[in-house]
Parts: sequence; C-alpha cells; structure tokens
Amino acid sequence: MQSIQPETKQRIEELRKLLIEASYAYYVLDAPTMEDVIYDKLYRELQDKETQYPELITADSPTQRVGEKPATGFISVAHNIPLYSLENAFNVDELKTWDERWRRNASSQEQVDYVCELKIDGNALALTYENGVLVRGVTRGDGVSGEDITTNVRTIRSIPLRLNLDDVEIQNNPSLQRIEVRGEGFLPLDVFEKINQERLSSGESQFANPRNAAAGTLRQLDSRVVDKRRLDFFAYTLQIPGMDDGSIANNQWEALELLGKMGFKVNPNKQLCHSVDEVAQYYQHWDTERLNLPYMTDGVVVKLNSFSLQQQLGFTQKFPRWAIALKYAAQEAPTRVENISVNVGRSGALTPLAEMHPVQLAGTTVSRATLHNGDRVSQLDIRVGDTVIVRKAGEIIPEVVRVLKELRPENTIPFEMPSNCPVCGQPVVKEKSEAVTRCVNINCPAIVKGSIEHWVSRNALDIRGMGEKVVHQLVDKELVNSVADLYELTEEKLVNLERMGKKSAQKLIDAIEKSKKQPWGRVLYGLGIRHVGSVIAQTVTEKFDSVEKLAAAKVTDIEAIYGIGIEIAESIHQWFGMEANQKLIEHLQNAGLQFQETQNKVSSHINQKLAGKTFVVTGTLPTLKRDEAKALIQKFAGKVTDSVSKSTDYLVVGENAGSKLAKAEKLGITQLSEQQLLEMVSNYQ
Repeated sequence: MQSIQPETKQRIEELRKLLIEASYAYYVLDAPTMEDVIYDKLYRELQDKETQYPELITADSPTQRVGEKPATGFISVAHNIPLYSLENAFNVDELKTWDERWRRNASSQEQVDYVCELKIDGNALALTYENGVLVRGVTRGDGVSGEDITTNVRTIRSIPLRLNLDDVEIQNNPSLQRIEVRGEGFLPLDVFEKINQERLSSGESQFANPRNAAAGTLRQLDSRVVDKRRLDFFAYTLQIPGMDDGSIANNQWEALELLGKMGFKVNPNKQLCHSVDEVAQYYQHWDTERLNLPYMTDGVVVKLNSFSLQQQLGFTQKFPRWAIALKYAAQEAPTRVENISVNVGRSGALTPLAEMHPVQLAGTTVSRATLHNGDRVSQLDIRVGDTVIVRKAGEIIPEVVRVLKELRPENTIPFEMPSNCPVCGQPVVKEKSEAVTRCVNINCPAIVKGSIEHWVSRNALDIRGMGEKVVHQLVDKELVNSVADLYELTEEKLVNLERMGKKSAQKLIDAIEKSKKQPWGRVLYGLGIRHVGSVIAQTVTEKFDSVEKLAAAKVTDIEAIYGIGIEIAESIHQWFGMEANQKLIEHLQNAGLQFQETQNKVSSHINQKLAGKTFVVTGTLPTLKRDEAKALIQKFAGKVTDSVSKSTDYLVVGENAGSKLAKAEKLGITQLSEQQLLEMVSNYQ
C-alpha cells in the first residue's frame, strides 16, 4: 500500500470544504460564490486524488453524490419515526373549526402562535444523519415504512451530505448522534418543463405534473438519471432524541432556523402568526401569489408553534392534532371546446371527452376533460365551439364545471351519444337503470385493449414493461385477443414490435412468466369483473379460496360476505356463468396462473387491526364504493354504523358528505379520506 503524505490528506480536506461551501451557496442560498469553471476544476482535482487514494474517500465527499452503477431495486424499510398524514381543511371556516377543536383538548387557553409554511406539491422524504453524515433517505410510503432510496437522495444538491454543526451551539450534545429530518423533494417548474420538452423530442410520454415527475424520478434505479433531473428539497421538520426538553429548540420556528444553520434549504415564505386571523390572511395572500412561485404549492401547512403544546395534544391514529393542511380551492380557467370525442373503456363504457384549446391549470397544460356520460353532456348542454370553465378536481382530474352559454357561437349543434360503437361499429346499449352507454361486443378492440391494460396493471398481475403502447401494438397486430394470449407470446413475436429489441423482449417474457405466481386475489381483480375492485377481490377470495368454489357459488352465497351487496354478487355470478369467461379461466389455468389461495391467511392479531373502533362512511369516495369501504373496515375487525354519535371514532369522508360531516365536526370526530383509510390498513394486506 502506498504511503499518503500529510499534505495530500490536507489538500483533499481543503478541496472538500471548498466544494461543499460553494455548493451550499449555489443550491441553498441561491448566491453563487464560485464560477462554474473553477468549481469543475476543483471537483476534477478532488476526483483524481480520490481515485489515486480510494482509502481516503468518505461518504460526505461531493464526489459521492452520484453512484456509478444502477441499483437492482429498492427495499422497504421501517421509519425510525412514523410519517403522519395531515388532516385537511379547505377554507377558513374549517380552519377555525380545527382551532376550536384542539383548544377543547388543551389544558390551558393561553395565547398561542402558529407557524405557517407553504405546502410544497412534491414527495415527502425522511432523512437520517448519524454523527452529522447522511446515512439514509426513505420515501414516505404508508407512513410506517417506505422505500430506501438513499442513493437517489444523495444526488439532490440542496440536501447536505454532512451537516454544518459549526454554527450550532448544540454541536457537543450527545443527542446529535442521530438526527431525523423531514422535508419535500420536488421539481422546480422550469426543470419540469425542460424534462417534458426532452421527453417529447425523444418520443416519450410527458409527465402529467411536477409531483408525478418527482415521484418517478426518485424511483429511478440509476442515480445518474436522477442527478440529471435536478430535484430540489425544502426541509420542514427536525427531530432529535430529547428535543422535547427544550434544550435544543422550544418550538417549530426555532427548529426551522436550526435546520437553516445546519445547511438545509428552508422555504423562505414561512411566517409566524399570532392568531387564526393572521393565518387566514397568510392563506389568502398565497392563494393568489402562489402563481408567481417557481414551484407548485397546493396549500398551507399550519402548525402550533409550541413543542410542549404539540406534545400535550398528541396524535390521532393517522395525524397530529396540532397541525392541519389548509388546501387551496381547485383552480378554474376558461377555454374553448374544439371537439367532443368518445372513448371506449375496458368495460365497454362510452365516455365523452371534451377536447379543448390548451389552457394552463394547476401547473400543467390541460387539453382534454371527461364529460362522464351522456346524461352529464345533456345536463351541461355542451357543444363544439362553446366556451367552458374547466377545473382540476382534487388538482388532478380535469373536469368541465359549466358552459358560458352567453358566449356560444351561432349554429352550434347539440351533441348526441353515438348509437354505434366508435371503435368496432357494433350497436351500443343503455340500460334504464344506468347513465352509461356501453358497447357489448367482447371482441371490440377497445375492450380487449382495456382488459389487457387492466390485467397487467400494478394492482393486478403487475407485468412490468407491458405499457399501453405495447398492448395496443399487440392487439392491432392481432398477436393477442385476450389476456390468455399473453402467455403464448414468444421472443420472436415481440421483437417485431416498435422499439422492442431482443433484450427488451426477453425481459417482457420474464415478467409475463413471473406474473403466474401472483395470488388468487390479484388474479380475480385482474379479470376485470364489474364492481370488483382490489379490496372486494381480496375479500371474496378469503371466503372462496379457489375459482371452482367461487364459480359454483350462488348469488346468496356471495352476498352473504359482509360488505358485498346484491349488485356485486350478481355481477360476479353472471360473469362466471358466461361460456366465454369459463373458457378464459380454463386457458389461464392451463397457462399456470394461480386460481387457488396458497398463501397463509393473515394472522389473527393483524385481522384485529381496527378492533374496538367504530366507523361511519359518508359521501362519494374516489375509488371505493361505500360497500367496499365497509367491507375493508370489517375485514380488520372494525365496526361500521350508519349514524354519527359520540361513540364514533372515525368518519370516512368523500365528496358531498352532507349532514354527517357537520355533526362529526361538531363532536370533534376524526375524519379520514379514502387514502388515509387505505394507508391505515395497507401494511396488513
């Protein structure tokens, strides 16, 4: 081993110090202190010396931000401290209701301060530092555990690899051996636009919004790709053992200042408010000013400043009582309808779509919006040429709110749903009991494509690499006519597809083969039976542990499962009664798919996860039917009632919640969104 001169070690330390200081000034302070050419020269010198003396490489060296080799995958790890969700409020009145509720639980009614921070629309990250050095970066996941993406987190320049403790008075505190920092990883808007332009130029699909782009970036296996995306980070929570004794920080405001001293980028638009009225003014100010920010924000996070008060109030099952997210109302914008097209889904449902002049909305360009069904079109009386108001429901799904009929051009024609399927040309049907018009031709290419896309999706058979473009090519080239045909594909057939080389074809064949090991519950969900979502499929397969038992079951047998209504039971029974579906099952069984429960049942203590808790479900949930939500709660031993009372523990809230929500707020009952309910049990399914 070659000897290392003291001056070499000294120069390496000097180079690291210079580069870390320059990076902090550039990425955190936004005040560059060094020209790029000088930085690059010093970086190359450090890189050369570390190559010559690899034993001197340290984890916090600037050269160690980007890994050389792609990871093989991410592992799930438990959070050292759970990442709780935040309760949502959507206006100032709901904020005041929250304020009144926590005051009822507080031991004193003294004057309190609130810390207001912009709610960055990105992805929560949990960072762990040991002895000042970054050792782990984990996604939020379900709040209890997340994916270890440390290699990717290291590429974010605004996240320090080593904390700056020189200016912190507590650097000798033994508690600092382990520090937890929480914050939001996000993509600045200019970077997001650049990424989408590059993807468009290379023929790739564009990201829907900066949040999705950030999430997709953080899960890249190659950290070199992540590094090129230039993610950013705002820190907002500091957690240190013993912090609640006041020796390190007494409140959230002091903690934010401490994070800044340690080297983190803290959002400069935070504000210390002394009353709820000041919080309301802050919220109203940023409701309009957010449009001038270089990043997306979807609301304001309000926290009680005092740590002692936070500790006194504590947590509910899923979120702190001392904090709330005050969300902005959905953005609206006017635009013009240029065409009304009709999409055919996997169930044969015909969905009218408004194709509009592109308009900027909630940080993305919107040019299409669903009109749901023919009844909705008639209700809106929407026509080609109309000027409409469009918004993003939940800041995600574009929808037409209303038509500005006073701006309607002359000679417009009322839109009528087609009498024949726009894809296969066969007559469509509309049941009197439904608002939906359907194509009932099971060989319709749109239905075939939709059913295959559903089959390969993540929650079903999870066939990686089988994207929409591949599915469409397979159907268009008549290589596949049903999901069973996927298991007869060969490398020779796949290599003839566009952008499908020999290596990609083999990876796809391997993924198809791997899907044969998916459990019976996923297979049932993948079959795409109407009204059978992933939760219902799991519930049904716990009762009927083989396809033979389910196919032989009567409607009354299926309906007897708690939470399974007559509509779901009849749908399952009718599906298995069709000869074409019986042949499909036979083909899939011959291919080696799992149609029998082989995994061990969930242990009894897990099944009791919600034992002793009483739930009420109200409103229209985003994806679950009310019966599905009730079945899920029952599955984990929770009790479901139809009315809100003092004995109610949780109110699961959807859209148009009505009087039950008002009563729950009056009684101070914890509210859950559908997502929070799913997160509550997701670790146990």
